[in-house]
Amino acid sequence: MTKADTSPTPNSLGFMSSPADTRVVVAMSGGVDSSVVAGLLAEQGYDVVGITLQLYDHGEAIRAKGACCAGADILDARRAAATLGIKHYVLDYESRFRASVMDDFADSYLKGETPVPCITCNQTVKFHDLLATARELGAACLATGHYVRRQVDAAGVAGLYRGRDDSKDQSYFLFATTKDQLDYLRFPLGDMTKEETRDHARRLGLALAEKPDSQDICFVPNGRYGDVVRRLRPGAIEPGDIVDINGQVLGRHDGVIDFTIGQRRGLGIGGRKDTDETDGPLYVVAIRPELHQVVVGQKSDLACYEVILREGNWLANGVNPVGRQVLARLRNTAKAEPAEIINWQEDGSAVMRLTVPQYGIAAGQAAAIYDAASPDWLLGGGWIARAPSRADAAANSAATADAGAA
Repeated sequence: MTKADTSPTPNSLGFMSSPADTRVVVAMSGGVDSSVVAGLLAEQGYDVVGITLQLYDHGEAIRAKGACCAGADILDARRAAATLGIKHYVLDYESRFRASVMDDFADSYLKGETPVPCITCNQTVKFHDLLATARELGAACLATGHYVRRQVDAAGVAGLYRGRDDSKDQSYFLFATTKDQLDYLRFPLGDMTKEETRDHARRLGLALAEKPDSQDICFVPNGRYGDVVRRLRPGAIEPGDIVDINGQVLGRHDGVIDFTIGQRRGLGIGGRKDTDETDGPLYVVAIRPELHQVVVGQKSDLACYEVILREGNWLANGVNPVGRQVLARLRNTAKAEPAEIINWQEDGSAVMRLTVPQYGIAAGQAAAIYDAASPDWLLGGGWIARAPSRADAAANSAATADAGAA
């Protein structure tokens, strides 16, 4: 007769303790996803503590429907916690959020970049400050409602993978997660679809089961980025010229902050007098904040074959980045395309060569890097410092010619 195995087994979160003896802090934004995470863990018997961050002024945020972490969302989180019967706290992180996220957002636009503040928020306020608070509360982990999967290999090393629901996958926003943070984080929704999450919300009796997903950046009501930058940096925005790649002036603008690389609509240059329109519409192909210029050109001028990264983060344990065949996702809404990492320095600076050109790639955005052989595996990523395009090459040639003439 074979003796039964009586060795202890880990709980559903991977800890060698009973759920009742395992405290979990859940980051509750007031949305369906994080509320369901709290509900499922409480249902399993964990000691759940919900924490909601007040990131942004209530007076303005309450009027911004569909914005994450707004005042109404804080009330929704509080109601969800009451329904679930769990402890819930609201922490004032406004000053940290202003310093780490909003100021960076404004300064990035002033430099002609296109920032991704949700990544910065995860990188700083949520996965740094909130994570530290969770540790102080004696929690075994911090759980969030992100649609990503955390998988542990045979050696006990955690890796980060795309969520099973392609339409909800949020791995792009988590490229900067460090190995230490990943050891502490848990993502209970990674194997679910959004509809499965809503089904759980209904079953748990949560009033927000049908609440729409957040769409806006919490401090950018109605998506008007320029208005926010003008409020944060009054007097710093100057008008300038809209020019073609040869330097011909086509129009005027009120500030480079109103434009992003790849933008086609709302250029404000009318019929483009004395220009050839047979090649199709014009796009923003370069932004030169030092000259207060917005440069427009054809789509072909946006072609980018190489991306230079800064503050790179490599999550893949024991994998050498250099020479690695990868898939690079250079915008959240873009498909991950084949690329090769040709340089990766200890300071996180890197160079990635694209197999086929990509268009509309802007400094300030992020590059999430996946394994070519295992496309769901997030290897790491970095912030885009430069994305040289044909427009840049043309500008350099013109500058060289002007210098030679002088």
